[in-house]
Amino acid sequence: MLRRGKIGPLLTLGIVVSDLALINAAFIIAYWMRYSLGIGGAVEERFYISLGDYSSFQVILSLVLLSVYGLAGVYRQRQGISFIDEAWKVLGATSIGMMLTLALVYIFRSFSYSRALVAFSWALIILLLWAARLAKHLIQAYLRRRGLGIRRVLVVGGDSMGKRVMHVIATEPNLGYRLVGFVQENGDEDMGRFKCLGRLENVTEVVHDHQIDEVIIALPSSSRRDIPLITEKCQKGGVSFKIVPDLYEMSLSGVDIDDLRGIPIVGVKETSIRGFDLLLKRGIDVVISLTALVLLSPLWALIALLIKLDSPGPIVFRQLRVGKGGKPFKFYKFRSMRVKAEDDITELSDQNEVSWPLFKIKNDPRLTRVGSFLRRTSLDELPQLINILKGEMSLVGPRPPLPSEVEKYEPWHMKRLEAAPGLTGLWQVSGRSDLPFDEMVMLDIYYIENWSLGLDFRALLQTIPAVISGQGAY
Repeated sequence: MLRRGKIGPLLTLGIVVSDLALINAAFIIAYWMRYSLGIGGAVEERFYISLGDYSSFQVILSLVLLSVYGLAGVYRQRQGISFIDEAWKVLGATSIGMMLTLALVYIFRSFSYSRALVAFSWALIILLLWAARLAKHLIQAYLRRRGLGIRRVLVVGGDSMGKRVMHVIATEPNLGYRLVGFVQENGDEDMGRFKCLGRLENVTEVVHDHQIDEVIIALPSSSRRDIPLITEKCQKGGVSFKIVPDLYEMSLSGVDIDDLRGIPIVGVKETSIRGFDLLLKRGIDVVISLTALVLLSPLWALIALLIKLDSPGPIVFRQLRVGKGGKPFKFYKFRSMRVKAEDDITELSDQNEVSWPLFKIKNDPRLTRVGSFLRRTSLDELPQLINILKGEMSLVGPRPPLPSEVEKYEPWHMKRLEAAPGLTGLWQVSGRSDLPFDEMVMLDIYYIENWSLGLDFRALLQTIPAVISGQGAY
């Protein structure tokens, strides 16, 4: 069977050929729209240009776009890249490639062209390439659900760095990895759902017995002497491997690498949501939350009426939560429980169904009839749009914790308070309440350190199926 290293170049070549065909198909469709259908205004006979006369333009456009795609990393085969990420790359690279093509045509003045045709071509190329990549992701998802195209991974190391690697693999199924288990230097105990398959000296046997495709070595500095032996065993077994650098036990995305005239310099990565990015994110929050408040006002009125008819008590539940920088704020939700339900937490503590320090119960006896429906559909979260408008929350961000939860945080958990909490977040689209707490925090930290508009957009889009499915909503 061909390994990924041998399939990769063939797959890339196939994508390049497909893009070349789609670019030219888009141009031909755009030509038909402009000159046959007359979209954009009727074309006078003296301005009519045949499709054959555009052949030089097509060749230049195709070569420039494919070159820009290559330079922009569109064809870089990276495990786990999302459709949203690919779509952003295609949009940016196509826009740059189209501008470069027009610049070349202008400089050499070799032939005239229709501006409407160029605009149609730009839009159609993006749409067709998006459709192709969406189809690719849907096919990959279909195959992965059936166990095809999944790389079986063994993690070497059971300390903090190894745990973090395992958490990432377990919570990001789109990466295309399946965590088989781990081996460690001492002990043979499992860590929750992560299975210990032996010790470091058993790597060869574990790789063979469990049909491992890739080994990720995440050993602490005290065990780095074992790495050469492990990599040698992987090479002899024909298994690919990757090594996680042990940089002061920092998170995998928590370092910023620069160079000083060729000398690598490693520092701690700062929060990415700051400066202009922070202003941009805030502007989007205000516009969307204000629009949603206006458009959803009839739904608010209906929910308020149902809550009042169902049980006595206030319509909106207010609770103290901890926001950015540890600052407390009043958190709003539609009331889904009977009045003074928080007083019963102590006697219900033995029924807690989520990981420490959170407290939640499926089929919570404190829920009202309407409240149970609101929880399943996440409609109880709508009043948080007011928190967003006030600047206390954001559309996307870490889960807003209770003060009692923050008191139990370990030092590394505190990093999740460096950004405004969100109405939704990576934790919600990756399992919500079903996630262990440490995995939830790791997703929050990843979001804070790697924020982008694309990441926010992806989280918002993925929230829709997460809400519809109701997974982890309790």
